[in-house]
Amino acid sequence: MGALEKINSSVVTYSNFVDGHEIEAGKGTLIDVRNPATGEVIARIPDSTSADIDTAMRSARATFEGREWGTMPVRARARLINHLADVFESNLEELYRLETLNNGRPVNETRAQLSRLPDFFRYFAGLALARRDDVIPVEGAYLNYTLRSPVGVVANCTPFNHPLMIMCKSLAAVLVSGCTTVVKPSEYTPLTTLKLAKIFSEAGLPKGVFNVVLGYGATSGKALAEHPDINKLVLTGGTEAGRVAGAAAGRVFAHQTMELGGKTPVIVFNDFNVDQAVNYALFGAFIGAGQTCVCAARHIVHEAIYDEFVEKLGRRAAGIRIGDPFDPATQLGPVISGKQRERVLAYARLGREENARHIHGGDAVAVPGFEGGYFVQPTIFADVRPQMRVFQEEVFGPFTVVTPFKDEAQALQLANDSPFGLAAAIRTQDVSRAHRLAAKLKAGIVWINDHHRLDPASPWGGVGDSGIGREFGEESFNDHFQTKSIMLPTENASFDWYQDSASRLRLN
Repeated sequence: MGALEKINSSVVTYSNFVDGHEIEAGKGTLIDVRNPATGEVIARIPDSTSADIDTAMRSARATFEGREWGTMPVRARARLINHLADVFESNLEELYRLETLNNGRPVNETRAQLSRLPDFFRYFAGLALARRDDVIPVEGAYLNYTLRSPVGVVANCTPFNHPLMIMCKSLAAVLVSGCTTVVKPSEYTPLTTLKLAKIFSEAGLPKGVFNVVLGYGATSGKALAEHPDINKLVLTGGTEAGRVAGAAAGRVFAHQTMELGGKTPVIVFNDFNVDQAVNYALFGAFIGAGQTCVCAARHIVHEAIYDEFVEKLGRRAAGIRIGDPFDPATQLGPVISGKQRERVLAYARLGREENARHIHGGDAVAVPGFEGGYFVQPTIFADVRPQMRVFQEEVFGPFTVVTPFKDEAQALQLANDSPFGLAAAIRTQDVSRAHRLAAKLKAGIVWINDHHRLDPASPWGGVGDSGIGREFGEESFNDHFQTKSIMLPTENASFDWYQDSASRLRLN
């Protein structure tokens, strides 16, 4: 597992992974990493200092500018990335177990998510092979073409909810573009990121390409975002953290891609099957214990089916099986920490104080044999008005609200009544209405009759307080390059601005 030492029979101390090997960091300051299903400490990591961050950045910069990585031909790079994808796939079983242990998601969810990740790398390797620079038609007898070069060192701060998946969204584009990276995983969930860095290093990825620094977001994450040598910042996290990190990176004019908070609206029309709408609602609101930026947080339901929807949603939520994440029968695991559980419970209390109608949940759960775990019931409030905080604020837990609407205009107004704009969803059988609303929703992603679907070819990102930039797709690939425009005349015409009046027909 890459441990430096054993604390006891089950607790391991990890270190930063820099320049292809483990390296001491943090000056002895250690952070407990806990299993959220039990509350037990399973690892300890350093809180990296500014000096530790600088060491990792120097490694990434030297490798970026070095001969082995910097001059690697595109086809050779694509072959390497495809090889890494194959090695990744061969290690999935161990990564399933480690991620479930570290972030508490039920193993069925972990398998379904992580099994897709090797194809992220294959997709971007294909983009690298298919890439063509442009020849641009311009006025006059000139040839204008573009050349692209990798942007440089990418700093990547990743969250606890989907540790490996969100990191790989950035890493795949980094590797195929020829950039290098320093990744700061969440202090709650660093284990699979460290493991993948070691796997890739042993599989032939040159040292210094993929570095991992550990620590708190407020200390090591801040030092990374503020480092003067970063060329691109990628951050997935809360909106306020994004503002702070984005301002820091902006001082060195770094490219930025940030996926921040969300409060996803789901509009359910009365022409859609209610049972199917409830199925999607359960999945959208409670997958990953609701700890997703695209959690189906606001269900906006037509008044003709509103009561039926609320009743069925509450009844089905009461039957969700909460328990051991390693048990295949478990449907809802713990939230990541005691702090996060208290946040969910606080919003449940707030819902009652705001006189929303309590439908289900809102309490902690004691799971036999896992009494120290951070389990909380799936929580639902109905009759929620847009001025309520539970309608407006991101909870980041198994928590959703339901609000009625009368007509399409009101549904759209309610859906867009939010500073966030990451994702939205529509449930309807009316194709024209679906496309009409999708165009008007304030969101970077819209699902019609589905939820929480992604593909490495499909751009992912938000608007408003949900961030800037896009991951996945050609958009992400292209944002890892600088574009240079080259222009030259194709005719050997004489030129003398100061003597020949014909030269003055055009200045620019």
